Amino acid sequence: MYNPVHDGIAKTVQQVSYQEAQPPSFLAELVHNFWELKTAAELADDFSLHAIPDACVNILLNQRDTRIAGVTALRTTYQTLNLGREFHYVGIQFFPGVWQGAQSDTTDSYVGTPYLGNLPLISTSNALTELDFCAKQPVLSRLVQQLIKQGLVAVNPVTAKILAKIERMHTVADMAATTHMSPRQLQRILKKSTGFSPHDFLKVIRLQQSFQQHYLNSYTDQSHFIHSFRKITGYTPTAYYRKFDV
Repeated sequence: MYNPVHDGIAKTVQQVSYQEAQPPSFLAELVHNFWELKTAAELADDFSLHAIPDACVNILLNQRDTRIAGVTALRTTYQTLNLGREFHYVGIQFFPGVWQGAQSDTTDSYVGTPYLGNLPLISTSNALTELDFCAKQPVLSRLVQQLIKQGLVAVNPVTAKILAKIERMHTVADMAATTHMSPRQLQRILKKSTGFSPHDFLKVIRLQQSFQQHYLNSYTDQSHFIHSFRKITGYTPTAYYRKFDV
């Protein structure tokens, strides 16, 4: 099962909490988790979240200003997000390929940006504000069910097959064979459903797998691993583990 790590939170930062919860079983093929990231008190300095790629689309809801929400865009390298000194975000993380909406509907500028789309994100965020994290989860589940009815969220058979055998995915040829497609077919379908080329998709899931198992299970050698890890995260593995809570 694909289990990406959460974004980088520096170990030196106090008064910032992150928690996640598994979705109900009827959404388990679609949703990796529900999550919450917030400050317990105003911080002395602005907080930077080190977001690393995981091929997952997130719905993000700002609980301090419910006008601010969005569907996060996919990236192949890290992004540093300045969240300020006080914040409270709640979100839904979908498995790769599950989001069926147009890639143009996603955005990289959701921090501080009012939501102007047609999804019921603001009304959902308003319904969540007075609830604790446990009580928020049924509301988030209902939002997912609405998105299913609209055809915006669905199981992606191509990415599901790849992720089901993720330990065996070492090359694009492995991915093509697993999905019973030619490399060209895989290129077309994966690009349409995720915005990633097969090569970029492989780079991202292989990086995520390196957090779960020995790197030599995914990379040819240590040099290859360090080069790829640094290119995607901005840090060597040693520096990343020293700085961030993983």
